[in-house]
Amino acid sequence: MTDSTATVKPARSEPAGKTPEQEGGAGRFDAFQALLDEPEFLANHRAAAWERFQSLPMPTRTTEEWRYTDLSGLDLTGFTPVAPGIEAEDAPLPESAIQVLERSRHRAGIVVQQNGRVIHVELDSELAEQGVILESIGKAAKEHEHLLTRYLFQSPPAPMEEKLWTLHTAFLAGGYVLYVPANVQIKDPIHVFRLIDEEDALISTHSLIVAETGADVTVIDEYLSPDLARPSLSVTGAVVHGESNSNVHHVSLQEYGRGVKHFAMQHLTAGRDTQLAGFNITLGADLSRADVSSRLVGPGSESKMLALWFGDSDQHFDHHTLQHHAAAHARSDLLYKGALTERASSVFRGLIRVDKGAQLTDAYQTNRNLLLSEEANAVALPNLEIEADDVRCSHGATIGQVDSAQLFYLMSRGLTRKQAERLLVFGFFDEVLNHLPIEGVRQRVREAIQEKIKV
Repeated sequence: MTDSTATVKPARSEPAGKTPEQEGGAGRFDAFQALLDEPEFLANHRAAAWERFQSLPMPTRTTEEWRYTDLSGLDLTGFTPVAPGIEAEDAPLPESAIQVLERSRHRAGIVVQQNGRVIHVELDSELAEQGVILESIGKAAKEHEHLLTRYLFQSPPAPMEEKLWTLHTAFLAGGYVLYVPANVQIKDPIHVFRLIDEEDALISTHSLIVAETGADVTVIDEYLSPDLARPSLSVTGAVVHGESNSNVHHVSLQEYGRGVKHFAMQHLTAGRDTQLAGFNITLGADLSRADVSSRLVGPGSESKMLALWFGDSDQHFDHHTLQHHAAAHARSDLLYKGALTERASSVFRGLIRVDKGAQLTDAYQTNRNLLLSEEANAVALPNLEIEADDVRCSHGATIGQVDSAQLFYLMSRGLTRKQAERLLVFGFFDEVLNHLPIEGVRQRVREAIQEKIKV
């Protein structure tokens, strides 16, 4: 890395006299909390989350929501939590982030987190003058407490994600707050990098995005790491609030190396006539799970939920989604596509929930899976839960092998099988990629996919 300040680690010694069980649990939390310097309201959130975490059972395959993802070999308290340490928001960018940014310099703001710690923050000066706030959670907790007390951790987790959500809250190491005032239009994206290069670590980070009435913003959360010899655990939360007539695009691009176990929980809330779009691209990590919920609480609101994933080797990707219609005259559209090769596996479980008063709802849910090998495996479970009687809702899912006729045609034109499969995968993903906002964002995602499936 280019700056020694950016890699300073806090002391991690455990309190003496603890049993191994305590060191993995209460003792480890006490040692973690002792390193923190934060406002009382944030410390109280942690303590309450830790108490709740201890009372909750570990998710098992006996529950429907975890039936196809086995966590029996994962000890959530067996990793060493990384504390925030000293934040250096003006530190130089790490080389891995520079390489990505050099391909396109059009960014309204940049946040870099290394092993959970915020080490670099930039924001266009004109946006700052308009009242836009882009800061670490640690800094915002001291300077903009009203934002955090109103929005941070105020979105209740679903029962299936609560165990991981409380772990995330208790051991939150870093994250950022983005606040966009009313009617501020941010043309270029805010780009956030989360870098991991530490082994045996529990790294918890959070994204808090608030767009006021009439605001417009696009955010890219990118996750990067080398392959790790010993596993680390990444637990992230993202909360997006779109007030009336706002327009928010949130892109999550997960490119972790092998050895990372990644759990993401995303809560999006749309007010009256608001347009929210959440994009999830999953390419890395040994095990990756995303629980994504979109709540339409204002009439006329609209939610787009899009995702793509490409798995190889023995990667396992799990996606759970909720399209929750709590208001009338709202629309949601979900399109999730995954391609798998070798022994990779994936799970999609989606639910459209329409409340009793949410009449004139339009909701659509589509999942498509492309298998490139006989050993690859995909599970698709779309669901509906409708209490209103004047709605248009549909769902569907497909799982299939690559088209042999298309493959033969491409190979007859001189391509190898891998090259032909690569072209077919890009064609398969194009329907999702074309929905991504801003050409620079689409290009960045295409580059990431190309690096993943290059011949």
